[in-house]
Amino acid sequence: MRVSMLDFQDQVSAVEERSSERMNFRTKPRIKRAIQQAAALSGVDDSVFTMNAAYRLAMETIAAHERTSLEPVDHEGFFAALDTPPAPNDRLRAAFARHRETITSR
Repeated sequence: MRVSMLDFQDQVSAVEERSSERMNFRTKPRIKRAIQQAAALSGVDDSVFTMNAAYRLAMETIAAHERTSLEPVDHEGFFAALDTPPAPNDRLRAAFARHRETITSR
């Protein structure tokens, strides 16, 4: 029987900034015990383990919201729409007007 253990990768220590911010939160005892056990198995303390897990998920969430992935079958339709966009309609003009009123360009 082969047992596979995950290698812990400390991504937070690679961020070259001083740790000056605090985050405090309460959790349930079962969740705390699981985090402590996982941290011990990974050979790091609770804070390092928790911060790395939160940071990794934060970066994945941000990336998922900042990019669009298309299946190969959708590429042709997407690029065809970019090449031949429809003429602006009243709803699009209204959206651009709302954008100009509410968004400040930098």
